[in-house]
Amino acid sequence: MDQTVADPAHSRVRDLRGEPGSGPLTLCWPAGHRVLVSGLPGCGKSTLMARATGPGRVPGSVQTVDSQDVRARWDRRLGERLPYAAYRPLVRLAHYARLWRTLRRRDSVLVHDCGRVRWVRAWLAWHAWRRRRPYDLLLFDVPPEQALAGQRRRGRSVSAYAFRRHRRALTRLLARVEAGRLPPGCGAVVLLSAPVAARATVSFVAPDDAPPGTRFPLVERF
Repeated sequence: MDQTVADPAHSRVRDLRGEPGSGPLTLCWPAGHRVLVSGLPGCGKSTLMARATGPGRVPGSVQTVDSQDVRARWDRRLGERLPYAAYRPLVRLAHYARLWRTLRRRDSVLVHDCGRVRWVRAWLAWHAWRRRRPYDLLLFDVPPEQALAGQRRRGRSVSAYAFRRHRRALTRLLARVEAGRLPPGCGAVVLLSAPVAARATVSFVAPDDAPPGTRFPLVERF
């Protein structure tokens, strides 16, 4: 296992899009941290979040706030009787209510973000200010055609209009990050391509488990 901390020059942006090799990667943050996972619909955000582990590499010990989980529950309840557009506001309300409840806890948290709703990042920024501890951003840079293929594989797609809005918002966000302009309240950004994300795992580690002087996010290569 090779452990790599941020470059000594310390850019707040870790670009792993061209990461060589084919072995597993683990992206580590300290336990209790908040990480926003952003990218186009279908790029693999939910899949990566589902593999997250907490201290001791225990699966299921991380709080994940994923709008797709909320939608799936409402689909089972109302999907056969109503079109999704009819209960979309309820899904969004339930998602944001869960986000509010989860951020009040001390757990490690991963938050699903499409990149289009700026006020979600503003909410995280306000929360970071209150905690006096920034959140980090895990940003997928995936070609639109790959994201659309991902939507087809999961059997659930957003409209062409919605996808264009997501794409424009992510393009702006990515350009800002590449220029070194991080969103307010954000301490660091990790950029992932689809191939790298497919072999990556997110892990939250207890402070005593990290080498002295570790600067997060930490990348472990196996």
